[in-house]
Amino acid sequence: MNRSIWVEMTPASPTLNETIPPAARWHALSIAEVYRRLRSGPKGLTSAEAGRRLDQCGPNSLPEPARRRLATIVLGQLKSPLIFLLLGAAVVSIAVGEYKDSVFIFLVLAINTAVGAAQEARAEANTAALRTAIRASSRTLRDGAVQLIDSVNLVPGDIVLLEAGDRVSADLRLLRSADIQTDEASLTGESVPVDKAVRGALPDRTPLAERLNMLHAGSTVQRGRCDAIVVATGRNAELGRIAQALDAPASVPPLTRRLDRFSRNLGAISLVLVGAIIGLRLMAGAPLRETFFVAIALAVSIIPEGLPVAVTVALSIATRRMAKRNVIVRQLPAVEGLGACTVIAADKTGTLTVNRLTAKRVWLPEHGMIFVGGEGDHTNGDLVLGSGSLHQTADGALRSLGHTAVLCNDAFLDPTLGAAGASGDTIDLALLVLAAKASIDVPDLRDRAPRVAEIPFSAERKYAANLNHHEDAYRLHVKGAAEVIVPLCVGINFAEVLATAEEMAAGGYRVLAFATKLIEGTASDNWENLEAELEGLIMLGLIGFIDPLRPEAKQAVADCHRAGVAVKMITGDHAATALAIARELGIAQSPDEVVTARELASVGELDRAAQARVARANVFARVEPIQKVQIVEILRASGHIVAMTGDGVNDAPALRRADLGVAMGRDGTDVARDAADLVLADDNFASVVAGIEEGRAAYANIRKVIYLLISTGVAEVVVFLLSVISGLPVPLNAVQLLWLNLVTNGGQDVALAFEKREPGLLDRPPRQPHEPIFDGLMIRETAVSGVYIGVVAYALFSWALAQGWDEFEARNVLLFLMVMFENMHVFNCRSETHSAFRLPLSNNWPLIVAVLGAQAVHIGAAFVPGIRDVLQIEPITFENWLLLVPIAASVLVVMEIDKTLRRGTAGASR
Repeated sequence: MNRSIWVEMTPASPTLNETIPPAARWHALSIAEVYRRLRSGPKGLTSAEAGRRLDQCGPNSLPEPARRRLATIVLGQLKSPLIFLLLGAAVVSIAVGEYKDSVFIFLVLAINTAVGAAQEARAEANTAALRTAIRASSRTLRDGAVQLIDSVNLVPGDIVLLEAGDRVSADLRLLRSADIQTDEASLTGESVPVDKAVRGALPDRTPLAERLNMLHAGSTVQRGRCDAIVVATGRNAELGRIAQALDAPASVPPLTRRLDRFSRNLGAISLVLVGAIIGLRLMAGAPLRETFFVAIALAVSIIPEGLPVAVTVALSIATRRMAKRNVIVRQLPAVEGLGACTVIAADKTGTLTVNRLTAKRVWLPEHGMIFVGGEGDHTNGDLVLGSGSLHQTADGALRSLGHTAVLCNDAFLDPTLGAAGASGDTIDLALLVLAAKASIDVPDLRDRAPRVAEIPFSAERKYAANLNHHEDAYRLHVKGAAEVIVPLCVGINFAEVLATAEEMAAGGYRVLAFATKLIEGTASDNWENLEAELEGLIMLGLIGFIDPLRPEAKQAVADCHRAGVAVKMITGDHAATALAIARELGIAQSPDEVVTARELASVGELDRAAQARVARANVFARVEPIQKVQIVEILRASGHIVAMTGDGVNDAPALRRADLGVAMGRDGTDVARDAADLVLADDNFASVVAGIEEGRAAYANIRKVIYLLISTGVAEVVVFLLSVISGLPVPLNAVQLLWLNLVTNGGQDVALAFEKREPGLLDRPPRQPHEPIFDGLMIRETAVSGVYIGVVAYALFSWALAQGWDEFEARNVLLFLMVMFENMHVFNCRSETHSAFRLPLSNNWPLIVAVLGAQAVHIGAAFVPGIRDVLQIEPITFENWLLLVPIAASVLVVMEIDKTLRRGTAGASR
């Protein structure tokens, strides 16, 4: 059971034997009970008691995780099963004295490790931003006086004083408040500021976003002031729960899982074949040393030594391509992850929307609805009357409403200063932006109509009012909830106005009503009873506010659906607001597609039906940060590869647990960026679609690399096994095989990674989550090409020996043929479906250079003393060239026939 920390300090106290709720339950207690449980009171704590509590419960900070050192990052590059296979081959080579082979292998490992470690070292940042997110100074009541202390020293029981602009440094229970409003978007995902108030105990299961008697660490006071008692600090606060969720292991990217599975299968095949050959040769009485040489040569044939380097380079190339499309990759294996995802769980605020509350609808009595263009703090936007152009009469009515919106307003906005020129409540700022769009000179109006008296907004009143002096008259300007303001007005149809307000609210808008009234008075009046004047108001209109969609979001969602990727929206907004936005985006249409936080809270681990309902839902409303992790886990358990997008602290745990975390780079928090695998530099949801396309292209190029390496490896194994079975000498030694795999083929496989993306990548569905890299298509094309090359190469080797050539000459010609086969076959690998002759060479000039370079290097090696001695090769005659070139080119014809047959079979099946 969870008990108060003070139970642990003084277990003998009779008042401390009761079970104490965890930090998440303080909203469900009365203030008196909170005081009693925390052994505090209205005067706070003494410095001595605060010191004792700080020793017991620790500082108000989050533990720093051990940062990964460079050595750890380097060692992490060596954990692949394929790397283990190469290390094993190197060790065996050293054991039997074949040091040249081991040097080749260790060189490959060094290059692969250096490239991968360099990329990850640049991206290493972990969650340092979160650990400092709650550091600030706090005005705290200690020893009966207000003291300014570092928030790290806050303890449960402290009384904290807050006002507009202060950051909340711990979880607090309100004791006294005046018009308090906080921004909790980074925690709850709700873009609209939340009005807080001193209240009694709330229901125990009240969602985080609805705990109106609580302030939470990481939020900011937008308006008002309050006194509050600290109830939870550090890891016990809601922000701490997020930090603990970040401590959970991150999901392994899909490509890593596929490559690991492929490498394990390849390793098992290698062990079986090598073991079988060793056993057969030993039973036949072959010498042990010679048997090991044969085994090493076979292992080198099977293991694609160039694959780690080629995949790493392919991912690095894809990383640069994605960066050009504003997708920054933090971990190499995550490059192709977006291409593999089947579901995008998109946080609404800041991802699908601009995270700036904006006035988008204005309703004027007798004129109807005005549609407002522009988003956020941008002051340019058209004003269009629903029934036509904004005529003079409607413009006058709009300006009257705008005057009230400006004068009953405490915000400041100077568009020329950017973000630094905006301060105040988000709704008030949105009203000033609207005024600018209506060409109202705000500073001049405020100078001409100074404020005389005011009634500040409060959650209880649900309205605010300002009295301003206009030349020789006084005018009352009022704004507030429609259900409060409309009944105070005269000369209007109450039902019609309220119905309009309800219709706007149903569309996802937060609606405020505006009214005005001339008041008789003189400068000597004190206006103490201003509330008595709130009758007989003149209705000016309604304004609907919403966090508007990003301009590109709707099309991006449609593009995701075209690519076979489902988009699910997660938000802290109310269900009705969430559904209205989802309808506009094309994500959902029916209330049945919406799941709320309360429904999520009731889903048990063994409740399969409820989990299936969550997996089918497309909208999640009033969701708390930890529940985002629950959504991701349920989607993953249902077989999806999940990409999570987000920008706030509240998104960080889900970003980490998703298969792919995608954070906003420009307006996102450091916490979200550090938890993510990918970062969108332009905060544009359409960049996710670009990432899907580039991810699929990257995976296709990796498949091409694997196809080339494995098929040529199969060819080497075939020619090797046929030679051993038929009693011929070993066709190629280990050094020659390494030369083929790493030098002549090494440049070509890397060059394949430069292949431009093929058309139609977004018109096909994502591959199945459990589909292996070595699927049916790759098995077929690898078998056909590998067996053909191997059989032809064996026939040439056998023929050469039969003609009386010595082993040196036969191996030399065979090695030249294998290099030519690689040069020709790489063009088959440029596409698994399209004809090699239909792909423009200009799509991949590096490949042309690599092919010519591979042939030049091999020919050059035959003339260079030392190298030719190690490789045991020499130049071949012109007659041999005439023999080998058409033989090598035949693989192009064979694979073209296979592609034609496959296309015909696919067409018949449709």
